[in-house]
Amino acid sequence: MNRYLFFINQLYAYSILRPLQEVIRRRGDEVAWFVHGTDDQYLRDDEKQLHTVAEVQAYQPAAVFVPGNWAPDFFPGVKVEVFHGLGTDETGKKGHYKIRGLFDLYCTHAPTVTQKFTALAHQYGTFSVKQTGWPKLDPFFNVPQQIQTEIEALKKEINTDKPVVLYASTFSPSLTSAPQLVDTIKKLSASGQWHWLVTLHPKTPADVVAQYRRLAGPDLTFIDSSRDVLPLLKVADVMLCDTSSIALEFMLLDKPVVTFHTRVPGPHVVDILQTTEIEAALSHALSRPDALMQATRAYVDKLHVYRDGQSSERLLQATDEFILHEKDKLKPKPLNLWRKFQMRKRMGYYRLRGG
Repeated sequence: MNRYLFFINQLYAYSILRPLQEVIRRRGDEVAWFVHGTDDQYLRDDEKQLHTVAEVQAYQPAAVFVPGNWAPDFFPGVKVEVFHGLGTDETGKKGHYKIRGLFDLYCTHAPTVTQKFTALAHQYGTFSVKQTGWPKLDPFFNVPQQIQTEIEALKKEINTDKPVVLYASTFSPSLTSAPQLVDTIKKLSASGQWHWLVTLHPKTPADVVAQYRRLAGPDLTFIDSSRDVLPLLKVADVMLCDTSSIALEFMLLDKPVVTFHTRVPGPHVVDILQTTEIEAALSHALSRPDALMQATRAYVDKLHVYRDGQSSERLLQATDEFILHEKDKLKPKPLNLWRKFQMRKRMGYYRLRGG
């Protein structure tokens, strides 16, 4: 029996890694979670948690899966970058291809991303790259019963026959629309023509979150960031967003997106620059014009090539093959002394090796 570890430090990691957990368990292997810097109360009763570095070292995972930018070098096992979203430099997210010298294997989701990371792998020689798809999207195409139950519960919760608008925003101060759109969303939700679902990034400032919570009413439901976003995406008819990668997930469901001041405008979205344009833009998007929907499909095909719901299987297989055939062929990683010190300070762990 193989053992694997999930290292997470953001709430969104739960929905990214749980499809992979199901695959690991289905083949008779074991997985544990190490939660650092975020809330562990969302772990389920049947999910094993490790609390200390000593427990991780005793557990001896074969691999550590990480939907984030860093992984403790003092954890046993190969470090596998799973990514926390579909955003790339092409979609307005900077730093996607920054190599920090912490990962052994990058599991990518589209040819353009794979090509760039493969070129970097040849340059550095310290990691490998495999195109597997993103595990979070498996339930989009093979909806498990638990998610279906949550979808039905959400429909019952909002109890509406009106078109449903999902508003989601990124947290980056230079990209977020959340502070700017509070009054507009308040006004539009009060008009009663649509039902609004609002969810914000876990890092959104508390005062902004509080403003949106206060908007909750008959035609606006505020959804806490700890909840799985997939039921929201499934229930909504149109999305209002900025430059958040959640818009890419929504488009994968063949649904239209309206963006406000996005960094990546184009024919795949209805992009607007003024709050007064939002109502008309949403009405236009809800009509699903052919040009918009065709451009949307062409755009997302470049971001995630798989629609079979089997990305977790590919990711796990790629990891196992890497351990067997490639791990020992890589060049040694750079010392990274400053990063290693920062990670040890962050986690209160200062031993150089062992223990």
